[in-house]
Amino acid sequence: MKLRVILYLIGFSAFIASLGQNLYNPLLLQVQAELHTTSYLVSLSVSLFTLALAVMQIVFGPLADTKGRKAVLIPSLVLYIIASIGCAYAPTIGYLLFFRVLQGVGAAAVPVVAAAIIGDLFRGKQLSQGMATYQLLLMLAPAIGPLVGGVIGEQYGYGATFLLLAAISLMLLIANFILLPETKPAFTHSKQSNTQHFSLIFKNPVSLVILLFGFFQFMVYFIYLTFVPQILNNTYLFQPAKTGVILLMMSCSTIISIKLGGWMLHRIGARKSLVYGFALHALSVILFAFTAQLSLSFLILDVCLFGFFMGLTGSIPTTLLTELFPEERATAIGVYNFIRYLGMAAGPMIGVLLYAGSSIMPLFLTCGFAFGAAIFWGARLITKSSSKIGNVVLDAEH
Repeated sequence: MKLRVILYLIGFSAFIASLGQNLYNPLLLQVQAELHTTSYLVSLSVSLFTLALAVMQIVFGPLADTKGRKAVLIPSLVLYIIASIGCAYAPTIGYLLFFRVLQGVGAAAVPVVAAAIIGDLFRGKQLSQGMATYQLLLMLAPAIGPLVGGVIGEQYGYGATFLLLAAISLMLLIANFILLPETKPAFTHSKQSNTQHFSLIFKNPVSLVILLFGFFQFMVYFIYLTFVPQILNNTYLFQPAKTGVILLMMSCSTIISIKLGGWMLHRIGARKSLVYGFALHALSVILFAFTAQLSLSFLILDVCLFGFFMGLTGSIPTTLLTELFPEERATAIGVYNFIRYLGMAAGPMIGVLLYAGSSIMPLFLTCGFAFGAAIFWGARLITKSSSKIGNVVLDAEH
């Protein structure tokens, strides 16, 4: 029972950390008006948060492996609380930008530590199920965050959303301080440097494939988030409210399939789950390229399929990484998150070059085939590799 409590505690902590971005996004125009600033500087407050979140992944990962999970998580939550209060009362855009960076730094430790703790505490089928539960909680943030942020911001102002984050984070800080044990395994081997840890992760064929898949998956994901609203507006004359419903449907499809991904990982094994799940996700992008402009019904179906297959693969990479690197769990998760965030940043920039406005095929067909090529190469690399990943999770017969 206590393991289940810990799982939901760290999962909800990661959910709240992720809300630092998702609650805020619908309120950018309100922030611009109240702080009498420009849209560029307000957009910069989003970018700086994301940049801090990305860079600190490769800082907190090694720290959590050397200093301990709880030793990193507790100070990070304290920083997140202070930064959230600072964002709520920032008198100028300059102060807001400063506190948004600090908020991103504080938020960065939570997903790294949370995934590492799950890897510390669970094994076999329980590991895949626990990671699926964690991913489910994490994916709730983009699903409900914009709606909650919009309602609170409209009623009480954007500062209230940051105060809500601070209040909930304070309760989580107390709960983690009391209930969370230090779970970092005690290894007696000679200690390696961080550089050696990073090298180990990039040299392992399986983890290299996982990093490659993660980059392309989140590159395409952010292309969807950026350009599906434009497609809906250009092709079907959708207003933002209706567009939000479509994106919510995509998020709900992801949430629905996350648990199924954990079941698939246990039933057919790590190797097949990794390759088959991501291959289906790439195929959904190619399908979108050919059918999304045929009718609104096809577009909605395509978007939901994309979300469904994203959820199907959600827990597979982190489950594998935590088992492949028992001594460097947090470092491996941090590197994986960092690569995913690079994909997030690359997606919109690539999209601007390929999206013509009148046709979606150049953008989505190119991305779909690039994603598929990465999966084909990764599958061959895993096949040729002598690495044994069959013991990462229990085989179907167990």
